Amino acid sequence: MKVELVTNLKRQATKILADLHLSKEPILITEHGQPSAYLVDVQDYEFMQRRLELLEGLSRGERAVLEGRTYSQSEAREKMCKWLK
Repeated sequence: MKVELVTNLKRQATKILADLHLSKEPILITEHGQPSAYLVDVQDYEFMQRRLELLEGLSRGERAVLEGRTYSQSEAREKMCKWLK
């Protein structure tokens, strides 16, 4: 992973962004030697957000199963029919 100082980002934003778009590799931005932020390509960020939403949905489903909040197939069909009308 590439690391850039925040001062370099301020001075060379256009070049750093161009490199980011070419490499698709996230860039760690540091301030005073400490990690401050990650700079990522927009498409990569949106992909990560969709993946996170999917994982959160799976987690909610697993939790529902563990807590016994499930429906039989006929109950689910009945609820979906009502919902789809």
